[in-house]
Amino acid sequence: MTPNLRIALRFLLARKRSMIMSLAGIGFGVGFFIVTQAQTSGFENFFIRTILGTNGAIRIEDRFQDTLRSIDAGGGSGFQVADRENRRYVEGVEDPRLLREALAAFPNVSAVSEVLRGNVLIRSPLRADSAQVYGIHLEDHLGASDLGRQILRGDLQDFRANPTGLLIGYALARRLEVSVGDTVILEVHGENRRYRVSAIYETGVTDIDRVRLFLHMTEARSLLRRPSGASFLQLNLFDPDRAPQEATRLEQVLGHSAVSWQEREKVWLDVFRALRVSSALTVSTIILISGLGMFNTLAMIVMEKTREIAILRSMGYTRRDISRIFLWQGGVVLAAGTAIGCLLGAVVTYGVSRLPIRIRGIFTTDHFVVSWDLTHYFAAALTATVIVMIASLIPARRAARLEPGDVIRGTAQ
Repeated sequence: MTPNLRIALRFLLARKRSMIMSLAGIGFGVGFFIVTQAQTSGFENFFIRTILGTNGAIRIEDRFQDTLRSIDAGGGSGFQVADRENRRYVEGVEDPRLLREALAAFPNVSAVSEVLRGNVLIRSPLRADSAQVYGIHLEDHLGASDLGRQILRGDLQDFRANPTGLLIGYALARRLEVSVGDTVILEVHGENRRYRVSAIYETGVTDIDRVRLFLHMTEARSLLRRPSGASFLQLNLFDPDRAPQEATRLEQVLGHSAVSWQEREKVWLDVFRALRVSSALTVSTIILISGLGMFNTLAMIVMEKTREIAILRSMGYTRRDISRIFLWQGGVVLAAGTAIGCLLGAVVTYGVSRLPIRIRGIFTTDHFVVSWDLTHYFAAALTATVIVMIASLIPARRAARLEPGDVIRGTAQ
């Protein structure tokens, strides 16, 4: 232990109560900073996993053509509209097979699912409701989504074996009061067809679970009278974080609109980001108040220890040595408070993760979701370091300016 540190500890022990209060404030501030970040990041990550497992990382949809000027929607068979970049979009994917072959050249693409979408009216013996049919090749879609892990009741094997099988969302099934094995009627183009509910799934996104039905692709083509083409291709990526860059490349190569999950869910991602920043700023006030308390304590120590400081200067201690003594005091309290806060944050985070909570909306969970991330601990420690060091620096500079002669004459400021 260096002489400067030894003197700093003796000065600290002279005002134990004040330093313990500052230590407790820093510990609580760091701990709650970690807990709030773990919660907000946990729910954000859970939302992202839900979205990626439901709608994929990238969706390839309408074919576009660059034009010299805006073109109004025509009266032909294809829906066309000009956007602000003078692109004319043709609805749907005309030849999904060619696009799938082209996608094989992209190393980050892990799975591709061809989807045919259409609006229908679904009837049960008790009620009718509007819905959307999604025609899929099951094995392809299982690779491009988490549908296999979202089955709540029933079995995918029954869906595989039954050409007229149907997968229905939990919210829609509850509204129609149907269960696995029941028969429903789908009505489109004035035609009615019967389908058997093979399984009930739950993605966790209520807006999806109450409208989306899955059929085999061949049956969907027959029902919707779409013998060829697809509505969109759903892609899964090995690295979903690179979805925006991949989407840009896909648009250039394929000539189709490619939308990344970050662009699709920009509003919700901005909301989560705002919540994370807001909670960090709010909890940081606890550390700030503790830093102000520590500033006051160190300032009082400077006033009380002027004679000791004068003696140290007379013994040969330089201004830098005196400054280091007071910075050591701040450093000791900071280190102890940060360690206690990190331990407290880990314990409380674990406790919060065990608390029950029922959330149904943009995702579904029955308990608090937390994220175990070392960056939360680093950010909390960095925040505490900045505040405490600033609080310690001013008293340290003031102590360093004391001159032995001024103390003896009683003129020290």
